Amino acid sequence: MSSPGAPRASSAAPGSLKVTGQILSILLFNFLGYLTVGLPMAVLPGYVHNELGYGSVLAGLVISIQYLATLLSRSHAGRMSDSVGPRKTVLVGLAACAASGVFLLMAYAFERSPTISLAALLLGRLVLGFGESWVGTGGLTWGIGKVGAAHTGRVISWSGICTYGALAIGAPLGVMLQAHLSMGAVGAAVLGVGLFGIALAAPRAPVAVVGGARMAFKHVMAQVLPHGLSLGLASVGFGAIATFITLYYASFKWDGAALALSVFGCAFIGARLLLANMIPRFGGFRVAICSIAVEVLGLLCLWLAPMPGFALAGAALTGFGFSLVFPALGVEAVARVPAGNRGAALGAYSVFLDLSLGITGPVVGLAVSAYGYPSIFLLAALASMLSIGIIVLLSKAVRRAGAA
Repeated sequence: MSSPGAPRASSAAPGSLKVTGQILSILLFNFLGYLTVGLPMAVLPGYVHNELGYGSVLAGLVISIQYLATLLSRSHAGRMSDSVGPRKTVLVGLAACAASGVFLLMAYAFERSPTISLAALLLGRLVLGFGESWVGTGGLTWGIGKVGAAHTGRVISWSGICTYGALAIGAPLGVMLQAHLSMGAVGAAVLGVGLFGIALAAPRAPVAVVGGARMAFKHVMAQVLPHGLSLGLASVGFGAIATFITLYYASFKWDGAALALSVFGCAFIGARLLLANMIPRFGGFRVAICSIAVEVLGLLCLWLAPMPGFALAGAALTGFGFSLVFPALGVEAVARVPAGNRGAALGAYSVFLDLSLGITGPVVGLAVSAYGYPSIFLLAALASMLSIGIIVLLSKAVRRAGAA
């Protein structure tokens, strides 16, 4: 059931191609930003483990530290979008994404000194985390400012399509660049994509900064806390796949780990394209519950997979289910704050995704040491089930408040 005051009627109406074009003209920068995230995603765990000689916990940390950096910068990115404008926020983010490519090049240059190489990778991941935060939050706020709050659900949905489309393209492309060239080629590609994004974004016209009183971030956080907590628990599955799918496949001596990431991304995009209108029709809470139930099924398939094809089916179901969780809960969360705090709300809400992804790597790495790689997907399925329970309680609370 949707929260009172959520923009249901307008977002439910069929959208024009003009509005979609306006949304995509801005979210192109989200695509480019997340392409810099996707390019090293599938190659870094194996690179740290095989080339630099470190264990699974450090391999997971190299991926997860990016999400921790994103977590730490979300509140600033949201405030920056609300105060100085989302265009400037996106430009700063793209510059950070480009800089992360320089650190990848440094890591490759010092490959024979594993300590120095690892330090460069960690610094690069921190910089990329900040870049992801500014591009992601700024792009969403810019898109909503461009087409209006009534299209919030559409902007969030298309943002996810651009984001996971970039990851689906970037992961196998990064694997191919490393296999046929080197890790240095991956770093050069990240640098080039970031600079290209800056060149496209710099001449774009900004949107007006929304006036009004600014809520303290702690108050914004309190409003979106239950929505974000549910999102974080449902995101454990994505974090497990993004961080450990390559090593999971390698543990069974299977080929096709990058394909699993692409299948996840394609299923994610397919669900957004086919089912995004379900949110205004049925409400964010109902859509989130159904979506997470599908995600749980996919994670259980990965846990029990006897062969690569079964694992691919699990990745597809997980991506399809996870697809609508962020926009479904996000529409409900953003509706809880005034328009002048929209960027802060998006930043606060996204913090829980970052926190989930940041914690998942190291924690799951410890689980792998004790119980093996399949256990991580059972752990993720249990977290998603808990998320469903929280959403049910939240939906009932909102319904009671609306009836009062």
